Amino acid sequence: MGFVDELRWRNMLHDIMPGTEDLLNKEMVTGYIGFDPTADSLGIGNMVQVMTLMHFQRAGHKPMALIGGATGRVGDPSGKTAERSLLSVEEIQYNLDCQKKQLEKFLDFNCGANSAEIVNNYDWFKEISFLDFIRDAGKYITINYMLAKDSVKNRIEAESGMSFTEFTYQLIQGYDFYWLWKNKNVKLQLGGSDQWGNIVTGTELIRRKDAGEAFAVTTQLIKKADGTKFGKSEGGNIWLDAKKTSPFKFYQFWLNATDADAPNLLRIFSLKNREEIEALEKQHAEAPHLRGLQKALAEEVTARVHSGEDLKRAQDTTAILFGSSFEDFKQLSEAEIEDLIDEKDIFTVSKSLFAAEVDTVSLLGAETGIYPSKGEARKAIQGNGVSINKQKWSMDKRLTADDLLYGKYLLVQKGKKNYYLIVVN
Repeated sequence: MGFVDELRWRNMLHDIMPGTEDLLNKEMVTGYIGFDPTADSLGIGNMVQVMTLMHFQRAGHKPMALIGGATGRVGDPSGKTAERSLLSVEEIQYNLDCQKKQLEKFLDFNCGANSAEIVNNYDWFKEISFLDFIRDAGKYITINYMLAKDSVKNRIEAESGMSFTEFTYQLIQGYDFYWLWKNKNVKLQLGGSDQWGNIVTGTELIRRKDAGEAFAVTTQLIKKADGTKFGKSEGGNIWLDAKKTSPFKFYQFWLNATDADAPNLLRIFSLKNREEIEALEKQHAEAPHLRGLQKALAEEVTARVHSGEDLKRAQDTTAILFGSSFEDFKQLSEAEIEDLIDEKDIFTVSKSLFAAEVDTVSLLGAETGIYPSKGEARKAIQGNGVSINKQKWSMDKRLTADDLLYGKYLLVQKGKKNYYLIVVN
């Protein structure tokens, strides 16, 4: 199956320039995607583009990742309603180094002619003066052409306006494509659908400046079935760096995908073939309560981004959290316990509260707000709806400092699925 057909059945294809598929069927093509160095880690939103490059390489083509040492100093206005803060040179370099290490985990850099390559656009822009750039690139793209782009039009019509810095972004990205076409035989640029305007600026520059021909493919921007943005959880962005999003939380993100989202996410983020995925979809349709799609997705992506060992630990930790044994729960380290619960569901109380027996109703109501009032907390306990440290709690039980795990933690379960952590300092 060709690369474009692969994107089609995975529901990833958005736009494709005429002639692109013929080119890809005729020869091995070098294609690139740009990555923005605004953070020291890629997020799972970037994973769509990583998967695009992986499919591109698996189809026999040569993938190139461009990390934007130059464009990162300008800031891409595409999809943005306001100008972002500019990073220092040192911050950008640090982010580039971190992202480069992550990209090297996903692409094959030693497989012959179609080995992956990473380039940094600062390597060619640092040699170009401003006057040279506006003479050699700027004269080929008209202001009218640039103003017609949605990324520019939307911002100019907005109250915040657009700086000249951001206005030049599409020309700089267009020149990247021209430089790579001229010097690296790159004939194709890939990206998310919000990048179409920037990409075709590059193909236009190649055509107008050197009468050359280049091509473009964009992929769908992912939204959840409910219309909300993909790539975030209640705790914020989902990152590929284990220090920013732990393997446990990463695994949980995929495991908690809705039944409406799971089929689309599996097609996009899995490397399984069509027959395997369609078999999983059929099983899921017959027994959705088993959450087969979510489990397959969470296992594959967690192992690829982190490791098999990290996946096993995430699965074990999940079993402990949702299991019934406090003895198992006590095997977790302090860091693992704090990682179990989203930050918004962690409450800190004073150690002085535990100088004597604790009024559990006050602790769950007034002191933490796990329940909106003491009355609600009392009603929940009387209704057998509260567990503390994996034990069903009753009004006649007494809570003391001896119940604190590691001398500081209480795990509170409200109903079947809502967990909270009380930290005593």
